[in-house]
Formats: sequence, structure tokens, C-alpha cells
Amino acid sequence: MSEREALRKRLGAGVAALSLELTESTIERLLDYVDLLVRWNAAYNLTAVRDPAEMVTRHLLDSLAVLPYVDGATLADLGSGAGLPGIPLALARRFEAVLLVDSNGKKARFLREAVRQLGLAEASVAESRVEAVQGRFDCITARAFATLADMLALGGHLLAPGGRWLALKGRHPQDELDALPPGFEVESVRRIEVPGLDAERHLVTIRRSDRAADAGSSS
Repeated sequence: MSEREALRKRLGAGVAALSLELTESTIERLLDYVDLLVRWNAAYNLTAVRDPAEMVTRHLLDSLAVLPYVDGATLADLGSGAGLPGIPLALARRFEAVLLVDSNGKKARFLREAVRQLGLAEASVAESRVEAVQGRFDCITARAFATLADMLALGGHLLAPGGRWLALKGRHPQDELDALPPGFEVESVRRIEVPGLDAERHLVTIRRSDRAADAGSSS
């Protein structure tokens, strides 16, 4: 069995365990993303994960585990790094627009190349600090680049009225939930089981409070 076939089998088993339905074309594009990440990682040190099989688990499946909770037509992935979870989500689901945000020049260069090579015409890259980005998005993803309070302080202005913020965390972040800033409320905290990953994962879903949503829609 070739390495590509082994990775395809691992990814397919994980997708099935997550009860997701992805086309063969999507599976191949996800594996193309891993290939690209492996090549660039050697020179750019984009991720500490070196083994392609571990990338399937720790990057692809970890990202795809939140796919059922993504809604809306537009997505912003803040602190995207190597494109996680934004690129796997963009490959697995149709959006009108996807914005990948990272202030690191090397990572932004990789993101632009990944968008080009993977044919993600709806995706663009902002090499910028989160607080300087403009726009409104139906869904925002953030993979634990800061505390919940800090994330919302930096990027809360990007969440559209009625939108959903998906924060990916490890352990249940009760102290962060207790420190949530005014104008936002927790919709749910779910424990996420990632196939093949022996580590805690929690998905915190945040929405604007009614007062904040009303203020945003009237501005």
C-alpha cells in the first residue's frame, strides 16, 4: 500500500467515524493539502506535526470534527496558521467567501499558495493582525490562539448579527467562560471526539447577545 493510499484509508475511516459525507474529490483535495503542508513544512516550520498520518488526525480530522456546527455563507478563520481549521472546512463545504487571517508572513505566504493550488476561488488571505481586519462574517473559527476574552476583544467586530463564533479548545475552559466580555453569550460547550486523537477537545459556540446584535444591525 502506498503512503497516499494509507492516508486515504486513515482519512476515510475518520470521516466515517465523524458521520460526515464527503465526496471522493473532496477527500483527494484534503490529501493534496496534506502533501502541500508536508512540502512547505520542511522549510517554513508551519506545524510541529511532521508525520503525514498524524497530520490527517491532528489537522484534518480535528478540523472536520467541527463541520456539523458551521453555518452561514461566509467564514473567517482567525489565527489560521497553516490554514486550520479554515482550509479543511473550505474544502469540505461550500461558502460564498472565506477569509484566512494570520499576521505571520511565512504562514500567510503558505496560505496564499494553498488557496491557489487547491483551487479555493472563494478564499482569500489577510496578512494582518486580527484587530485590523474589516468585514462581517456569518461564522468565525479560531483554534485556541488566545483566551476567549482576548479573541472576542480582537475579533468580535467581525461577527455578523446572528453569526456564530466557533472556538476550538482543549480542556473545558471554565475560567475563560466565566470571563466572557459583555455583548457575547455562550450558546453551547460541546466535547468533540476526534477519531484517533487521545486528547480532550471542546467546541465553544458563542453568539452576540440580543443587545449587541441589535446594536450591530442598527449601525
